[in-house]
Amino acid sequence: MASNSIDDDAVSGSRLCVNDALTDDELRSILARVESEKDKEVFGLVCKRWLRLQSTERKKLAARAGPHMLQRMADRFTRLFELDLAQSVSRSFYPGVTDSDLAVIANGFRCLRVLNLHNCKGITDVGMKAIGEGLSLLQSLDVSYCRKLTDKGLSAVAEGCCDLRILHLAGCRFVTDGILEALSKNCHNLQELGLQGCTSISDNGLINLASGCQQIKFLDINKCSNVSDVGVSSICSACSSSLKTLKLLDCYKIGDQTILSLAKFCDNLETLIIGGCRDVSDEAIKSLANACRSNLKNLRMDWCLNISDSSLSCILSLCRNLEALDIGCCEEVTDAAFQLVSSEEAGLSLKVLKVSNCPKITVAGIGILVGKCTYLEYLDVRSCPHITKAGLDEAGFHFPECCKVNFNGSIGEPGVLL
Repeated sequence: MASNSIDDDAVSGSRLCVNDALTDDELRSILARVESEKDKEVFGLVCKRWLRLQSTERKKLAARAGPHMLQRMADRFTRLFELDLAQSVSRSFYPGVTDSDLAVIANGFRCLRVLNLHNCKGITDVGMKAIGEGLSLLQSLDVSYCRKLTDKGLSAVAEGCCDLRILHLAGCRFVTDGILEALSKNCHNLQELGLQGCTSISDNGLINLASGCQQIKFLDINKCSNVSDVGVSSICSACSSSLKTLKLLDCYKIGDQTILSLAKFCDNLETLIIGGCRDVSDEAIKSLANACRSNLKNLRMDWCLNISDSSLSCILSLCRNLEALDIGCCEEVTDAAFQLVSSEEAGLSLKVLKVSNCPKITVAGIGILVGKCTYLEYLDVRSCPHITKAGLDEAGFHFPECCKVNFNGSIGEPGVLL
C-alpha cells in the first residue's frame, strides 16, 4: 500500500497545467481549428487567459451602437476584421449609430476590413471623414440608405481607404459624379459598386469611374435614370475581363448600344438586369446570347417591349447554363418561342422562370418548358389569361416536386433577379 501511495504522489507531482504547457501561439493554433462561433465562445469561458486569446483572435462582430460600449469592444477585440452595425427597417432603434460611434470605430478598430452601416440614417459626412482618416485597411463599406451622406464624406473614405474593394451606396440620394471621380483616382482595386437609386449619377461619372477602376465585377445602377449607353458602354469596355453582374433596372435611356457592348467585350457576364429598358431590340439580345452563351446565368428583361419569340428562342437554345429568366410584360412573346427547345434533346437549367403578364403564352407553352426544366423551383404566371391552375391540372403536367407556381401573388418571390 505504501509503495502505491508513493507512486501516486509521484504521478500527481508530475502533472502539468495546460496553461503551463502551452504557449499563446499554440493556444491560438488550437482556437483556429474550432469551427463554430458557439464553440469559440465556450473556449473563452475556460479561464481569463483563454478569454483574452479568444477576444484578440475574434474576426467578426455584430453589435448595437453606443460609444462607451464600442470602446469596450475595441479594447477587447483588438484584431477585429468585420463589424456589423446595420439596422433593419423593422428593428431600428433611436438614435442608432452616430458620428460619435464612428469616431470610436475609426480610432479603436484599426484592423477593420469590413464595416456594415446599412440603414444607419443618423450618420453624416463628419463620421465618414473619421472613417477615412482612421481605417486605412478598410476593404468593404456598406452605407446604403444613410441618406445624409454626400460626396464630401464619401470622398474622404475613398482617399483614406485606397484598398477599398466593395462600396454600397444604394439610396444615398445626395451622391453625385464626385464620388465616382474620387474612387477612380484612389481606389483602383474596386470590384463591387452599388449605386441603386443614386439619380444624380450621370454618364460623365461612369466614364470617370472607368478610367481608374477597371477591375469591377459587380455594378448596380438600378434606377439611375440619368445614365445612358455612353456611360455604361465605357464600363463594359474598361472592365471587359472582370464584369460579371450588371444591373440596369428602369434605366430607360439604355438601349442596344449597351447590349452590343456587353456582347463585344464582356463574354464572362453572368447576371444582367435590364427590366424596363424598353428600347432594347431582338437583334441586340441575340448578339448577347451568342457572346455570353456559356456564362449567362440570370437574365431579367421584363417590360422590354421589343422582345419577341426570335430572341427568346435564341436565349433558351444557346444559354444552356441559364438559371433565372424574367420576361414579364413582354407582350409579343408566344408559345412559338419554346418550339425550338422542344425538339432538342438537352434539358434546360432554369430554376426560376417569370412570365407574368404575357397574354399570348398558353398552357401549351408552359408544358413545353416544364418538360425541359427538371430543376424548376419557381414559376410566375400571374396575369396570364390563358394559364390557370385548373388548366394546368387538366393538362396533367408534372412539375418538379420542389416547384412553386405563383398564380396570384400569394407566393414570395426569389431574390435572384432583384
